Amino acid sequence: MNSLESIATGPMWAGFIAFVVLMLVLDLFVFGGNKAHKVSVKEAGIWSLVWVSLALLFNGALWWYLKGTMGAEVADQKALEFLSGYLIEKTLSVDNVFVFLLIFTAFQVPQEYQRRVLIYGVLGAIVMRAVMIMAGAWVVSEFSWVLYVFGAFLLFTGMRMLVAADQQPDVANNPVLRFARRHLRVAEGDHKERFFVLKDGVRYVTPLFLVLILIEVTDLVFAVDSIPAIFAITTDPFIVFTSNLFAILGLRALYFLLVDVADRFHLLKYGLAMVLTFIGVKMLIMPLYHVPVQASLTVVAVLIAASCIASLVIARKDGTTK
Repeated sequence: MNSLESIATGPMWAGFIAFVVLMLVLDLFVFGGNKAHKVSVKEAGIWSLVWVSLALLFNGALWWYLKGTMGAEVADQKALEFLSGYLIEKTLSVDNVFVFLLIFTAFQVPQEYQRRVLIYGVLGAIVMRAVMIMAGAWVVSEFSWVLYVFGAFLLFTGMRMLVAADQQPDVANNPVLRFARRHLRVAEGDHKERFFVLKDGVRYVTPLFLVLILIEVTDLVFAVDSIPAIFAITTDPFIVFTSNLFAILGLRALYFLLVDVADRFHLLKYGLAMVLTFIGVKMLIMPLYHVPVQASLTVVAVLIAASCIASLVIARKDGTTK
């Protein structure tokens, strides 16, 4: 049986986890992530730039360290794997944004409360993704044929997304929401940013807590797609983990950046579906042809850029004909 192969040492793992914890603590207690606050597009843009810059700085530092310890060839390969994985995870996280918007709209959550829900959603997502990535890396290392199962699953998911791209999920009839309402005491009404309230000495959950549950479940569902996708690029647990977490850490800023313009990119779902389909095919043809990481990076970038440009062009044409 194979053991998990990674370029990371114990201190590298510890350093990255410490960095993540530090950023979350700063977000919660210094920048007020746990308080009600309406995020402007300018603020979201600045934070998106910060997170993307941190990811690229990390990749540069990783390349520099590996070049000095393992040589330029390994450094170039791992840096490219991180960049490709980060782009794929960042791209697929856009689909989360659309669903988050539907959930907040369905529950009529004011934008100043959405920020607090998303920071706790990110905390839960980090824990879930860490468990899933480590479990996935172990399974792949022990049973390499699982990669073909991942490929078939991604191909099926991509094709299904292409067919159902225009369909909206029915948030009100979500089975998780129905289960929660049956088994939890829910205090209906407006309770501002609180998740729990006391009534006559009895603790109730608020509708905002139900929103948080749906956000967590949504990320879990999307993780089932995105984590196998990154294993098409690399099976190094450290690269998978770091690229995934950088995408998750920037998800909240990405949401507030896109929330006001989401309708303009109505064809982006087709681009995301084609990305999943391409990755699924790439994994299935591995015994016959190994698609270089550079080629994968290019194809993903072109598909997303083309779907965004097509959305703007078609929307502009529609606007001129009305």
